Amino acid sequence: MTPPKADVAGQAACAANASAVLSYAKPAVIKKRTDFLRAAKAKRVPCPAFLVQACPRGDEATFRVGFTCSKKVGNAVIRNRAKRRLREIARMVMARHGRVGWDYVLVGRPDATVSRDFSAMCDDLERALKKLHGPAR
Repeated sequence: MTPPKADVAGQAACAANASAVLSYAKPAVIKKRTDFLRAAKAKRVPCPAFLVQACPRGDEATFRVGFTCSKKVGNAVIRNRAKRRLREIARMVMARHGRVGWDYVLVGRPDATVSRDFSAMCDDLERALKKLHGPAR
């Protein structure tokens, strides 16, 4: 098995779009199973490489993000690679498009999460968040 080729141009394009953000702060991470289950019952937006689940919560301090990849995605190495990619696009995109007081869960898809172009994944997440929240206020 050969490792996937690095998409340097795509990462640069995604980073250029995120240049408006002064710092890439890590979003708060969802860790409790109940929070994942609550997000699973709420709004969903499918993307080619992942699924976005989102639900509002009462806490208005920040937004939280959770990541999950089942064994259908692949072995442990592939699942971890997929989750690293999901964490990175969340770090780059959520700072600008995430809403305070919401929980988001990014679910990896077999083959697609690891092999899809990185800049395309960033664009997919932006589109999904715009679809979830409607037009900007």
